[in-house]
Amino acid sequence: MRGLLACATLARRAAGATSTARRHLAGAAEAAEAELKKTALYDFHVAHGGKMVPFAGWSMPIQYKDTIMDSTLNCRANGSLFDVSHMCGLSLHGRQAIPFLESLVVADVAALKDGTGTLTVFTNDRGGAIDDSVVTKVTDQHIYLVVNAGCRDKDLAHIGEHMEAFNKKGGDVKWHVHDERSLLALQGPLAAPTLQLLTKEDLSKMYFSDFKMIDINGYACFLTRTGYTGEDGFEISVPSENAVDLAKALLEKSEGKVRLTGLGARDSLRLEAGLCLYGNDMEQHITPVEAGLSWAIGKRRKAEGGFLGADVILKQLQEGPKIRRVGLLSQGPPPRSHSEIVSNSGENIGEVTSGGFSPCLKKNIAMGYVKSGLHKAGTEFKVVVRGKSYDAVVTKMPFVPTNERLKKL
Repeated sequence: MRGLLACATLARRAAGATSTARRHLAGAAEAAEAELKKTALYDFHVAHGGKMVPFAGWSMPIQYKDTIMDSTLNCRANGSLFDVSHMCGLSLHGRQAIPFLESLVVADVAALKDGTGTLTVFTNDRGGAIDDSVVTKVTDQHIYLVVNAGCRDKDLAHIGEHMEAFNKKGGDVKWHVHDERSLLALQGPLAAPTLQLLTKEDLSKMYFSDFKMIDINGYACFLTRTGYTGEDGFEISVPSENAVDLAKALLEKSEGKVRLTGLGARDSLRLEAGLCLYGNDMEQHITPVEAGLSWAIGKRRKAEGGFLGADVILKQLQEGPKIRRVGLLSQGPPPRSHSEIVSNSGENIGEVTSGGFSPCLKKNIAMGYVKSGLHKAGTEFKVVVRGKSYDAVVTKMPFVPTNERLKKL
């Protein structure tokens, strides 16, 4: 009898301990959730069925009620509205804003016309990518740029450190981080006609990478014709207090055809477009040349250098890099980041950096790095997924053809 009582006591204690552990785990999860930053549209996402997940220190929607596949297809056919407010917008001001920025990036910022922009890369002293960014020359003394959420802290520290040193030598540069603003990305064939209903500005006169400060739905916005999907579209920087109302207006004006879309479909769309994701396809040890972004290095910069790591990058431009980013089509299960790429004889020749199933093509697509000489379209090798090798072939990117309108912009 005493044995039975002892067992019962131990069972109750164990149950109590399990219950306590569950409460601690639940409390830890709640604490972790509470530590995540939230955009001005957080409650709006939740109200519309957004499945919120941690991303770069933020609570962001990975998808809504639609599947990721359906959301991807709808962006290509109609349009998508993304909340990308986790990304960091900032402005550089001053008489020497351009020479200062050019000491840190590979773009020929000085050659840009006012109100135009370009993709660029922040480099380190080894030529590796600190981050990629869209940089806009608003005027000779005002540069606007957006950096990735996951790179915000290191980017701001990097820029701030170099700005302090630059100004100590007599430079004239100041900055402002636009934490008071939110960022929406409107993408797809209906992006322009939908947005046109909310502004008096003639959007047909805005070309790809053009930038304007205009009123949209009565709000003072920064508007850039750009995106991360391979579709025509815009990124709209709006005062945070107006972000939800603007999102509602855009969805209403599209009569339901433009849908809220999460990070899951955004990743599928950018992969189909052959665009790099920093942290996967670009990192501190990968140069712009290796990443296939030599076109982003301005002609004058190729001749003069003058940015961090220029000696490494200019040498690669002359002699060629040892590795190159490629697009892949493969059989079997979709390859994922870090899947090994091997020759037909089993020799390691590279690694996948991004991969998945393409909703539009209905086949596996991936990007990765291989040894130079093996990067030509049509080159065949294997990718290793879960310990098994599957046929793969190098293909040109983008995987999904760029929107025809975007080609004309």
